[in-house]
Amino acid sequence: MSNFLLGVGFGLVTSSIIALSAVALSLQYSVTDVPNFAHGELMTLGAYAAYETQRFTSSLIVAGLVAVVVGACFGLILNSALLRPFRQAGAKRLVLFIVTIAFGLIVQNILLLVYGGSSRAYILPPSTADKIGPFILTHRDIAVIVLGVIVMLAIHVLLKYTRFGVAQRAVSDNRELARVSGISVNTIIQVTWLISGALGGVAGFVLGATVGSLTPTLGFSFLLVIFAAAIVGGIGKPYGAMAGALIIGLATEVSALYVPADYKEVIAFGILVLVLLVRPQGLVTTVRTAQQ
Repeated sequence: MSNFLLGVGFGLVTSSIIALSAVALSLQYSVTDVPNFAHGELMTLGAYAAYETQRFTSSLIVAGLVAVVVGACFGLILNSALLRPFRQAGAKRLVLFIVTIAFGLIVQNILLLVYGGSSRAYILPPSTADKIGPFILTHRDIAVIVLGVIVMLAIHVLLKYTRFGVAQRAVSDNRELARVSGISVNTIIQVTWLISGALGGVAGFVLGATVGSLTPTLGFSFLLVIFAAAIVGGIGKPYGAMAGALIIGLATEVSALYVPADYKEVIAFGILVLVLLVRPQGLVTTVRTAQQ
């Protein structure tokens, strides 16, 4: 039982990182209906921006803030400079999906050109482990969990209690009805991309600090797990992404106690297939009307 609870503790840390990424992905998908396969690269860009910032400032806090800003900026660039022109030209969703893949590969190879294949690492302060109830967590683990909880609460407040949240949900439910109701759909989509990129940037920073090294494929290697969490919860549903992140994070880390750790991703995809067989729409669903 003690090993099981240790696995649960590690799972909460992993769930927090997945939640930051999966909620960002679901927010963006909810207003665009386009899966962003460059989301992993937004994470990687945030991670490397934080790495460069720490080199010059020696501050992890400043590095984290820069990761947020860089992720947000590249989220806006991806939407404004690439996806919006294609949408305005009447491109189909498959074309937009391929554009995100192309953008991700370009970013990945530019990072490979600049940094090479060798890994980089943040300079992190020593982090001792403490027993918290049945769990043994380092100060770094606790910080990741607390950050995840704070961000999820902030997203909840944003979506439920702000004018932007009401408009964002309206665009998500029915884009055309939102437009004729006076909502600036393009603005809502743009701000949602900004938030999604910001969350991706901070998720990349946290992931890099947790795994201990940065490579140009950092975010891409984590992307399928993020998609698994988002789809399990109900793609395009931020609250579903939170639930999916918790399920995937706990399952992968607890399973690593009983099967080789290399199979953690297999466990995640196994859960995904199981959920899709039983509930194809995901765990959290809302009725959505047709939209372009």
